[in-house]
Amino acid sequence: MTDKQITSYPKEKINILLLENISDKAVKFFKDNGYTSVKKITGALSEEDLIREVKDVHLLGIRSKTQITSRVLDAAKKLQAIGCFCIGVNQVDLKYAKQQGVAVFNAPYSNTRSVAELVIGLSILLIRRIIDKNKAAHEGTWLKDAKGSYEMRGKTLGIVGYGNIGTQVSVLAEALGMHVIFYDTITKLPLGNAVAKKSLKDLVSEADIVTLHVPETASTKNLINKNVIKNFKKGSILINYARGEVVDLDALAKALQEGAMSGAAVDVYPWEPEKNGDKFTTPLQGLPNVILTPHIGGSTEEAQQNIGEDVSNKLFQYLEMGVSIGSHTVPPLSLPPQEGAHRILHVHRNVPGVLSAINTTLANNKINILGQYLKTNDEIGYVVLDLDRKISNTAVQLLKEVKDTIKVRLLY
Repeated sequence: MTDKQITSYPKEKINILLLENISDKAVKFFKDNGYTSVKKITGALSEEDLIREVKDVHLLGIRSKTQITSRVLDAAKKLQAIGCFCIGVNQVDLKYAKQQGVAVFNAPYSNTRSVAELVIGLSILLIRRIIDKNKAAHEGTWLKDAKGSYEMRGKTLGIVGYGNIGTQVSVLAEALGMHVIFYDTITKLPLGNAVAKKSLKDLVSEADIVTLHVPETASTKNLINKNVIKNFKKGSILINYARGEVVDLDALAKALQEGAMSGAAVDVYPWEPEKNGDKFTTPLQGLPNVILTPHIGGSTEEAQQNIGEDVSNKLFQYLEMGVSIGSHTVPPLSLPPQEGAHRILHVHRNVPGVLSAINTTLANNKINILGQYLKTNDEIGYVVLDLDRKISNTAVQLLKEVKDTIKVRLLY
């Protein structure tokens, strides 16, 4: 294969749709690699609008607002992969995407530093009660007072969810002289002098500041509720830069109003506006020593560039070589190109006998297999076939007729 390897389908006919103002790095990446049909839309789209847009789309890029439902996936007949240019993938119906053989990629590490730094900055602002003093100064009131204002050094930071972001927060907090404790449902190796706690109750009862870094799942919905808040240390602070459903905001508002807690910073909400300028309400508005931000925890220029490059590269590798490492739906495979071969990608339902049917079909038609790789998950199987270059599109047509086939693509 030459350095100018192209997919079997002309690059100019491969349609790429990027929503939600994804970094121009992504647009440039694809255009630099010969993909000229790249459409970028600033905001998210409703389900109906998206259904109209995805009809001829091969690669789709989204962020956290766009919801990829089964209806959207049904409409996207040509869709090969979805790139979530963010940390999470809960906005995609992963089960249905898996059944449709659509690869779904994200960037789980690209904005961790941005979030971690902001959590530390928020902690300092809240523990010093800078929010209230800033508000007073803007209103023309001089409020020079040390009451309720503390240093970070020597205080205890409780981290709920000791993953990619939680561990970075841990390191930064310890550098400031804080004691770090954490709670995770999975046993994790502590960094530095951090100490694991056996329960959420143990953590919140000891921490001066509690910061949340957990995914949105059935088990984390309202993880911080009125019963848990009762166990928080008197005068403690809560930071939620994780997911909106994790905190019962009414319960948090009540605790702040009653003085049981001294402050909070929240970036994510159970309901969020579709676009900039839309009306937004939350029970936390107007409360003292509370910082409210519009889901911008990972929104730095560096993070968006990193995400743009990371996810674009994953989509490109899947499109051009069939590499599925990092996909949440298609089983992980990564293999180098083979000289003098056609490469065909075959996605099928994970039932017994499919691989045997593939091999029998090719053998009966005297098609030589130069290399074959298979990976499966609970729903589907993914086969990469390197076949003799003497074949034509015949092999593709034959493989499409194999029972339980979902997708077949001639790569090159």
